[in-house]
Amino acid sequence: MFSGMLFIFLPLIIGYLIPVKKESVLAFINAQTSRLVLVILALMGLSLAGLDNLGENLSQILLYTLTFFLCISVCNLLVLPLLDKRFPMTTQHGHQQLPKAKMLLESVKLILVVAAGLLAGLLLNMDLSWVDQASEIILLVLLFLIGIQLRNSGMTLKQILLNRQGMMIALVMITTSLIGGLIAAWMLNIPVTHGLAMASGFGWYSLAGILMGDGLGPVYGGAAFLNELMRELIALTMIPALISRYPNTAIGYAGATAMDFTLPVIQNCGGIRCVPIAIVSGFILSLLVPVLMLFFLSL
Repeated sequence: MFSGMLFIFLPLIIGYLIPVKKESVLAFINAQTSRLVLVILALMGLSLAGLDNLGENLSQILLYTLTFFLCISVCNLLVLPLLDKRFPMTTQHGHQQLPKAKMLLESVKLILVVAAGLLAGLLLNMDLSWVDQASEIILLVLLFLIGIQLRNSGMTLKQILLNRQGMMIALVMITTSLIGGLIAAWMLNIPVTHGLAMASGFGWYSLAGILMGDGLGPVYGGAAFLNELMRELIALTMIPALISRYPNTAIGYAGATAMDFTLPVIQNCGGIRCVPIAIVSGFILSLLVPVLMLFFLSL
């Protein structure tokens, strides 16, 4: 049981132990990571094409996506505002206009990659028996590179432990997301461990979809990908509206993306004081996505 988890988790650990100081090397790793994500998402589309009763499975993917998204989001948004009442944060408004349409298109592009893989698998009528093995090999390489990225993200343990607010936001997100996952699992009548694994993506749609697809098949992989992608899209539109009155809620709901993709929006709309809190919260959640998801998938 745990040997399979260790086999997948080991590349992440090895990568995390490797310090990289050259900016050019880090830039190369970041570029390769992005490319591997696109490749493995295309393979996810091919896996969907190989499913029997594709229409029924696509309906199941949408059902799982909406159920988990609503259950987890409601649980998040019921508790996060309490942090704003208990630990208020001062924000300031920025004036720089961010290219939000471009950011949204970046997210939509990933959906198109999955759709292209699905379409290719349906039209070319090829043998797809190799897809699962290829996906697993690429996943191991991807986890290794992600481990290097996390190690060299600039966050030290001291910086994380000293930022109490960022840690509290991450803790609330973890707790409420797992509760939402349990509720969704009960509603869908699926194993509890599957629900907890689905709830452990925290907005990291590419890795969540890849890990769930590798562990439980393309239906769960597709649902995890869409569930976390919806969180990011909603966060991009919600942060400007909420962050002035509910900064903890806006940062928390962004999940793991608060340290990278949604960080420019957080900084622009909430000011520089929100940045270290968002980075700490996003870093903790990013670090725990593969840890929690692989753990629950191994049970």
